[in-house]
Amino acid sequence: MKYMACALAGLALASAAWGQTYPNHPVRIVIPLSPGGTTDVPGRMVAQKLSETLGQQFFVENKAGAGGIIGSDFVAKAKPDGYTLLLTASPFVISPHVYKSMPYNALTDFAPVIRIATGPYVLVVHPSLGVKSVKELIALAKQQPGKIDFASSGNGGAQHLVTELFMYMAGIKLNHVPYKGSGPAQQDLMSGIIKVSFVGTPIAIPHMKAGRLNALGVSTARRSPEMPEVPTIAEAGVPGYEAVVWIGLLAPAGTPNEIVAKLNGEIAKLMRTDEVKKLLVPTGMEPDPDKPEQFGAYLKQDYDKWGKVVRESGATVQ
Repeated sequence: MKYMACALAGLALASAAWGQTYPNHPVRIVIPLSPGGTTDVPGRMVAQKLSETLGQQFFVENKAGAGGIIGSDFVAKAKPDGYTLLLTASPFVISPHVYKSMPYNALTDFAPVIRIATGPYVLVVHPSLGVKSVKELIALAKQQPGKIDFASSGNGGAQHLVTELFMYMAGIKLNHVPYKGSGPAQQDLMSGIIKVSFVGTPIAIPHMKAGRLNALGVSTARRSPEMPEVPTIAEAGVPGYEAVVWIGLLAPAGTPNEIVAKLNGEIAKLMRTDEVKKLLVPTGMEPDPDKPEQFGAYLKQDYDKWGKVVRESGATVQ
């Protein structure tokens, strides 16, 4: 018993020391998606600010592929010492439900650090469709079941599933046209080849102002500060509808609690500064920091939610 007590005391002292000395060499933040996307901009901003406040370099490394699985798996198998982190987004909890096999468990192979920011998707339609509200879109879709096309960046991705959730809750059927990436999907949406899609606010706002797209609703529970004139989908005709774009930081499971707490505290302080809030505006995201345990509960909730959507829609990756 005496030996065990000494051992536990030694572990506690070592753990506290890790938190005090961390970081003492560069830290890699893996983003499992392509450079330049919605996740990339906040990720590089966080890396730069942490480098300034903690006195060690935090650098971003993009490891894209397989819907984010390649980069996520790299971090899951990394040493749990706080020097390899994962900055990921909503697809993290979607991929496990649409891929037949996964090299890691999204809920148990990672230590939640912090949810960094959240934002809405925007339901947009091409003006040629002739609808200007969610209720008008639902009415038209019921008149023409399965005949109105909607675009996504690929089978089983976030754009696909937020639309599946919308269809399920609205009681309608649209025809899914998956593209290999968001770029080609947006191009056909702008030209009117495809009539409907859920997009991020950085895409929706300029095209809405130019009259190239009609924004019918935002997917979050409250209106976006960047486009306050656009109602939420819930208030526009589909009560209870909500789909959130989130960005968060994870570490490999087993990372010392003191390191997780230190990262959480530093990032939470950064996200509350006016400078960071302004830097996030072009991404359509708002700071939304939480505690590690809260982020863990949020991940589980989102994981279960999208699992249900996948099962009910039959969405798969082809």
